[in-house]
Amino acid sequence: MHRLHFIPYNVVMPEALEKTALLVMDVQPGITDRLNNADEYLKKVKAAVTKAHESHVPVIYVVVGFRPGFPEVNLRNKSFQTVKETMAAHLVDPRPVLTPTGDDMVVVKHRVSAFSGSDLEVLLRAQGIQHLVLAGIATSGVVLSTIREAADKDFRLTVLSDLCADFDAEVHSILLEKVFPRQATVITSEQWVHMKKGE
Repeated sequence: MHRLHFIPYNVVMPEALEKTALLVMDVQPGITDRLNNADEYLKKVKAAVTKAHESHVPVIYVVVGFRPGFPEVNLRNKSFQTVKETMAAHLVDPRPVLTPTGDDMVVVKHRVSAFSGSDLEVLLRAQGIQHLVLAGIATSGVVLSTIREAADKDFRLTVLSDLCADFDAEVHSILLEKVFPRQATVITSEQWVHMKKGE
């Protein structure tokens, strides 16, 4: 009689066996415009996207957006009330700054986390994706919120440190150096590109 061999539940699956997706979050008009080094930042994001395409890694652009009149924004939501007043023109029918190509997907969310008010999790589960590589603006906004929620959903996480940007340099550094490593691997986009080249 053949014996069945079960993998212990606490064994971590090797990265090579996990399906990965690159999430480019809130890299959209009205947000990138506020960066001091927007051109340099977008050049690096584009390089990571190109490598993802070459490595057959799905690319998912996540943008924040609302219907005309912002019916999704509750009066009690302080942060989005401010956004509604200052960035309304950019958040109706939103588009990523980089133009999606091929099989790239675009997900529209209505809150800070990439999962909140979107169909992101449905897409990830349908595609069998277990490992998320994250880039986005702001480090203290969509990146932080998505890491927290994705970790609770048992995704493996990699953060591309130089593809995260924030409007508070101190908060940005603390998150990347002290907070994110508790739940994610933090590397540069160049390191990630070299890792993909070696596969």
